[in-house]
Amino acid sequence: MTPLLRPVTWITGAGKGIGRALALHLAAKGATVAASARTIGDLDTLVAGADRSKGGSIHAFALDTTQAEAVAAGVEAIEQRLGPITQAVLNAGTDQSMGVADFSTKTLRAVIEVNLLGTASCLEAVLTPMRKRKSGRIAVVSSVAGYRGLPTAAAYGPTKAALTNMMESLKIEAAQAGITLQVINPGFVRTPLTDRNPFPMPCLIEADEAAARIADGLRGKAFEITFPKRFTYGLKLARLLPYALYFPLIAKITGSPKR
Repeated sequence: MTPLLRPVTWITGAGKGIGRALALHLAAKGATVAASARTIGDLDTLVAGADRSKGGSIHAFALDTTQAEAVAAGVEAIEQRLGPITQAVLNAGTDQSMGVADFSTKTLRAVIEVNLLGTASCLEAVLTPMRKRKSGRIAVVSSVAGYRGLPTAAAYGPTKAALTNMMESLKIEAAQAGITLQVINPGFVRTPLTDRNPFPMPCLIEADEAAARIADGLRGKAFEITFPKRFTYGLKLARLLPYALYFPLIAKITGSPKR
């Protein structure tokens, strides 16, 4: 009799930050994790740091998500080596601050290439086998920065808003095909990316806590996984404000000059 394969979770952007913390968290709970990142050194230290006491493991698959053909080959390699991907957390992303003074199509294109098109390539690659199996779960890491426009987020915010819209658009058909889609909208999490932020970050949490919140959400049915709620639900309410109230409020919170 062929032994049953353990469920496999594929995590992109697993070399640092939330992706790394989530890979370690899931492995410590006994999961088999396929971890992807561009930097081999980050993957090596991630694999070495895995807690295998409950039978979990992390397996490295070096991958640049902006290379569509490589992504497709990577998904195939994961499934050949570990078995079917039962859930995917598409987390790879980048951020470049951009406002009026440094507005640049070049910057915008670079962020879109990673955050939106790179994620879409991963989504396409993993949807194909999941549709054939009529099962699976895919969670895309977006951001509360996609809720409404924020100062200096003229490149980052639009890509996150697009990711959320894309997943909303696919949700119903995916469910009919047996696939669960989710969007992860974190508030501020301490990572190498947020360490570059020059402004105060309210309700900042550590990556380990974010990983635990995500893992809880992946066991549920809610479309959106968002945390910490005391912060993110305030931003949800801000989405309802008319512009005449929203812009002065955000200017006050962020310290931006009113116009």
